[in-house]
Amino acid sequence: MKKYDFLILGKNQPILEILLRLVNANENWNAVGFNDEKLAEDYFLQHNVDFVLLSSAIEDHVEKEFSAFCLNARPGVEIIEHFGGGSGLLQSEIYDRLFRKGEL
Repeated sequence: MKKYDFLILGKNQPILEILLRLVNANENWNAVGFNDEKLAEDYFLQHNVDFVLLSSAIEDHVEKEFSAFCLNARPGVEIIEHFGGGSGLLQSEIYDRLFRKGEL
């Protein structure tokens, strides 16, 4: 299976840390997390990110602007808005995107 790189943006640090732990628990997934969108944008431009996870406590305008930034820079990137629901839901959301892309 291919390895996938994730960028997680979230303003709630404890939840961001949980998401990082959950994603990085899969040996084929590698995630880095940010609570600052400008640092996340810099990272995104310098790395080949497959998935962007948007987590909790992000203002609506920041979410829209960051999503647009990512899609403009790399139209094929997958953006998932994940605001809770447990590890099973997160994994299901990721696997659903991989399935739809024909990568499962």
